[in-house]
Amino acid sequence: MALKSFIEVHPESHFPIHNLPYGVFRPQRGSPARPAVAIGDYVLDLSEIALAGLFNGPILKDSDCFQQPSLNKFLSMGRPAWKEARATLQKLLSSTEPKLRDNANLRQKSLVPMSKVEMLLPVMIGDYTDFFSSIHHTKNCGIIFRGPQTPVQENWYQLPVAYHGRASSVIISGTDILRPRGQSAPTGSSTPNFGPSQKIDFELEMATVVGTGNELGKPVDINEAANHIFGLVLMNDWSARDIQAWESFPLGPFLGKSFGEKFKA
Repeated sequence: MALKSFIEVHPESHFPIHNLPYGVFRPQRGSPARPAVAIGDYVLDLSEIALAGLFNGPILKDSDCFQQPSLNKFLSMGRPAWKEARATLQKLLSSTEPKLRDNANLRQKSLVPMSKVEMLLPVMIGDYTDFFSSIHHTKNCGIIFRGPQTPVQENWYQLPVAYHGRASSVIISGTDILRPRGQSAPTGSSTPNFGPSQKIDFELEMATVVGTGNELGKPVDINEAANHIFGLVLMNDWSARDIQAWESFPLGPFLGKSFGEKFKA
């Protein structure tokens, strides 16, 4: 029988019982942040589910990971915990399971309309790396910065081309972006001007959230990489192209790529 939730979910909703994406929210300003999953037009408060003792599997039953203001502790527990949590939540939200469906008090406390919550950055980000993954994007950027003769460098075909960004610049969607100030040089000039960027854009990108890490000096085997990936999220990568073009050689971008990365709530 197909999995179905007791919560009415519109057929075109991005958040059916089969998805249940994680996030962190607060129901009103000033209240504590808490983990959640999305289901239809609601967020399910995982701190309330945990307080009710409904995470009763062997890994999560004694854990306080859903009493935290971010998902970091849950992420650090690894794929067995992630699988246990998803199985528990899908069962609780299914139309055949009475524990949440028939508990009016718990439903009122744990199911909050999305329209009444403030979504927050779900993880405390310790590191952020931006990759050059699309050949079309790579060619376009190469033409902008180097011209049409050699738009794609040879190393792009041999290794994952990336740079480390500023983790503290990752912000939740809806946050205002301040136009950065820096040096940029007019076309054909080697004398820069200082001022607000005149060439800001953003790229819609797919970000990978890494859950469990590795010890320094001990690389993750390629066959084990998928077990370290918690999930995916949309991200807007903002750039100040005029600042970036002047500053990037030889060490890569700095101010032109460090003023805002918008993490989808």
